[in-house]
Amino acid sequence: MIEFKDVTVRYPTGTKGLDGVTLRIPRGQFVVVVGLSGAGKSTLIRAVNGIVRTASGALSVDGQRVDGARGRALRLLRARIGMIFQSFNLVERSTVLNNVLTGRLHATSWWRALLGAWRREDVELAFEALERVGIVDKAYNRASTLSGGQQQRVAIARALAQQPAVILADEPVASLDPPTANMVMRDLQRINRDLGITTVVNLHFLDLATRYADRIIGMRAGRVVFDGTAEEADEAAFEQIYGRALNAEDLLPGPVQVDLDADTTEPW
Repeated sequence: MIEFKDVTVRYPTGTKGLDGVTLRIPRGQFVVVVGLSGAGKSTLIRAVNGIVRTASGALSVDGQRVDGARGRALRLLRARIGMIFQSFNLVERSTVLNNVLTGRLHATSWWRALLGAWRREDVELAFEALERVGIVDKAYNRASTLSGGQQQRVAIARALAQQPAVILADEPVASLDPPTANMVMRDLQRINRDLGITTVVNLHFLDLATRYADRIIGMRAGRVVFDGTAEEADEAAFEQIYGRALNAEDLLPGPVQVDLDADTTEPW
């Protein structure tokens, strides 16, 4: 469980990234956080693994305090939290398999990592993660040869290789086309349902949020202004979050040619 109790984040400029946020995210829930740029979405996610420091309040993951965690305690906490970024953060000159294996660094001695002498069980975990996102056949390809959607799937596999209790995804589909964005979201949803990993995703596109989320959290000026199910997130709720009516920029552009119920993957 992720728990925020009156958490405030204050940046050096004096701006409040979070302003007295109180939230409880149960284990295994799939949550999508929405809001305008600067609303606090990324700050909320990055506070969970200590990338952003809190100024006040209490923040914990499965009972372990994040606020105030330093050194070894913070490293152990981050080992249990997989992070997925918009920019993929892959080593493009390295193979897909080696990129995924970096998710095992927290459990690997420095000399094994330096020499690439990975344990057999770690390699098996990496292959299992790649198989789960449907690109195991790309294991020995250089990451630079993959499409954007495939690279994001490698990033998801890397997070899975950590064997995390929580997955955080910060705008994971912002740079992808509509069909690929849906496939990546479907991967995250399936992983959440199959493995029971608590998943928190920041999104800009509201139709994706309502399509995939168990729960939607709306942020505005660092505060939670909406917290409910996808069914409850109607146009009135989004006006509360965005301070205006919906427009085309809030929806995923273009037609979506993807079978959301299919159990197959495409080699985009």
